[in-house]
Order: sequence, then structure tokens, then C-alpha cells
Amino acid sequence: MSRLILVAFDLVAIAVLTFGVYFPRHHRRDLIAAFLGVNVGVLAVAMMLSSASVGLGLGMGLFGVLSIIRLRSYEIAQHEIAYYFSALAIGLLAGLPARVDVLTAALMGLIVLTMYVGDHPRLFGRYRQRSLRLDAAYTDEPALRAHLEVLLGGRVVNLSVKDVDLVNDTTRVEVRYVVTEGSRALREAGARTRQGVRA
Repeated sequence: MSRLILVAFDLVAIAVLTFGVYFPRHHRRDLIAAFLGVNVGVLAVAMMLSSASVGLGLGMGLFGVLSIIRLRSYEIAQHEIAYYFSALAIGLLAGLPARVDVLTAALMGLIVLTMYVGDHPRLFGRYRQRSLRLDAAYTDEPALRAHLEVLLGGRVVNLSVKDVDLVNDTTRVEVRYVVTEGSRALREAGARTRQGVRA
């Protein structure tokens, strides 16, 4: 009976994490199956193999092996890695204990709450990240920074030049910037104007 309650806790936690937090924010359907499958798979294997003597080692081994296999994919972003690890952790928390424990349920809730807060759109909501290929070869970083701030309408806080092609006159750069209130208001006004013209 205790194991069934742990399974129920696990299913509630992974459902909230996947359908209540991840999908409404990122809308990537293919990772729903990944999160659910990994969670339930780890839960099932951990429950079958768990014992007092091998429980901790088993848990860490499953966590490591599964993460290495999945994280070799180039299509998964950093925030999706966090959700993936959370799904793994929830499955292990539910699968390893032999009985219902308040601490186990609390830790599952803490994982879901952490992802809800850590991935909330309002947390540093004005910060953006872009990878750009510019149609000019910039060898002067201050000039590149000034151009990016005009182009993106914000204050550049970090930039990393990945490639400068002097033959084809291009620059590939990864930039992190903060959207300023003035630039945001101008863009919104421009969008309203364009909608009015189309109407």
C-alpha cells in the first residue's frame, strides 16, 4: 500500500511539472514523452531493484547513466536539461524508499516548486540571449557592442564572438542583453502602428 501511495505522489509530481509548468511555458510536445517516460521508467526500475544495501548506489548509477545517454542530444536546451534532471530525481525519490515518508513527498514538491520559480517568465524577464550572424566583420569589440545595442534595442551585458570571417565579411556572435523600457515601448508602438496600417 505504501508503494502505491509513492507511485501516486510520483505521478502527481511529474504531471504538475510536465503539464502544469513545462508545457504551458515552452510548448515542446516531444519532450513530454521524454519526461514522462524517463520518470516512470526510473520509478519502475528503482522500485524493482531497490534494497537497503544497493539503494543509494543504484539511484546514483541510474541517474548518471540515463543522463549521459540523453544529454548527448544537441537539441536539448539548458532549461530542458533542468526539467529532465527533475523528472529523473522525482522518479528516484519515489522508487527507492520502501515506505511512504513525509520527507520524500516534501522533496518531490520542492523540486516542482524550484522549477516553477526558477523557470518563471517574470524572473529576470527583461534578459535575453541571441546567437546572431552579422553581415559585417567586426574586429573592434566596442563597435560590435554598440551595433548590437542598436540592433537589439537593449543594453549588452555579455558578448562572445564565435567567428569572424574577413573573406565573406560576416561575424557570428552570441550575445546576452537587457531589454530597456524605452526600446520595448518603441517596439510596441511600432507594432500597433503596423497593425493599424494593415487594418
